[in-house]
Amino acid sequence: MPHDTYESPLAARNASPEMLQLFSAQHKFSLWRRVWLELAACQKRLGLSRITDLAIEQMRANLHQIDFDKAAAWEQRLRHDVMAHVHTFEEAAPAAKGIVHLGATSQTVVDNADLVIMRDAMKLLCARLANAIDALGHFSARHRDLPTLGYTHFQPAQLTTVGKRATLWAQDFALDLEELEYRISSLRFRGVKGTTGTQATFLALFDGDHAKVEALDGSFTRAFGFEKSFVVTGQTHPRKIEAAIVSSLAGAAASVHRFCNDIRLLAGLKQMEEPFEAEQVGSSAMAYKRNPMRCERATGLSRFVISLAGSPLMTAAGQWLERTLDDSSNKRLSIPEAFLALDGALLIVTNVCRGLVVYPRVIESAIAAELPFMATEEILMAAVQAGGDRQALHEQIRTHSLAAAAEVKQHGRPNDLIARLRNDPAFAAVSLDDVLDARRFIGRAPQQVDRFIAEIVEPIRSRYAEQLNSAAELKV
Repeated sequence: MPHDTYESPLAARNASPEMLQLFSAQHKFSLWRRVWLELAACQKRLGLSRITDLAIEQMRANLHQIDFDKAAAWEQRLRHDVMAHVHTFEEAAPAAKGIVHLGATSQTVVDNADLVIMRDAMKLLCARLANAIDALGHFSARHRDLPTLGYTHFQPAQLTTVGKRATLWAQDFALDLEELEYRISSLRFRGVKGTTGTQATFLALFDGDHAKVEALDGSFTRAFGFEKSFVVTGQTHPRKIEAAIVSSLAGAAASVHRFCNDIRLLAGLKQMEEPFEAEQVGSSAMAYKRNPMRCERATGLSRFVISLAGSPLMTAAGQWLERTLDDSSNKRLSIPEAFLALDGALLIVTNVCRGLVVYPRVIESAIAAELPFMATEEILMAAVQAGGDRQALHEQIRTHSLAAAAEVKQHGRPNDLIARLRNDPAFAAVSLDDVLDARRFIGRAPQQVDRFIAEIVEPIRSRYAEQLNSAAELKV
């Protein structure tokens, strides 16, 4: 590849070949040709005799054989990309000359093709999400009952389990999957609506036969796998569609961001970390470091997707009457890049989820430093049941707790609360070892993991069975 010109890092470093193909020039312009083919084929079936079998045959034979140099030369002359490709297609299929783009406007081609691309790109992202959920499901099951400190405000809180925490990440991704599946199922085609959306040109072509115009719109829409088209449009489909789709992508990006930040925090605590390869370098200066580069990269990509959410909204807000053209240059950037960046981020997430490393001894050590304080209520109740005075015992625990906290905070020593209580005759009847079993403090976390996997993860695995276990390797 050339090294003396800019190349998008989304293509070079992050997005998958599958997503890049969907937004490639070859795929887009082949779709444009298919739009012209299906439009002509539908018009022919409805009685437009000037469209010949030879024209259809030649168009079909040249859907993918595109002379890009010739198209570029036409666009240089005409300053119009759609007309440039009309001429290029007609030269490849001469029997279709004069009937390519018949009755259509540029957005018949551009918008309908874009809707196909966005639909298929969302389907690919759904598979990415399903793979991440599947990986987190396996991880959650494996660590369903491994106690760990919970954190609220990034301060130690009640215990949870490593597996239960992972279901929180998976649940975010499951909600994103549900959102994208809704976007796909509710997506409408633009169909054939004409220059300002009135279908006037098509009505003229069919000599005022409204039923044939309706039939044309319906058969053309179904040819691309859509159940419905918009009942009304201007020259374009509503630009709110792109705004809604990119907002959904930004929602998934927020989930990626949250997950990766959590892994980065846990890596800093040395409790968990992303996979680290044998020859991987963590820092150019500090050779001992294991920087969480995967999650850091995904965080940055996600932040970029979130930042793009406003652009399609501004485009939708700025449409004038039946149409203005300031959407086109913006869409060429904001739509593909949102998909490419999220695709790359989700590949990283799946890669990380499949290789997450857990350090149980570090987790146990963190619990040991905090659990004595958390267990004081149970210790108090056990001492009361053994015959002690509740108020007097409460004061004893308070005094010992403050002293133990001072040891930790002021002197950097281990938490010695339990040792203090062992040496206090008021707690001689309490089995402190039993009270301090961490599994007593995890509530229903393991059962919640089981239920989440059964009710949320397994149906997703069933729906995406053919797409699971797809490769999720980093390019660099």
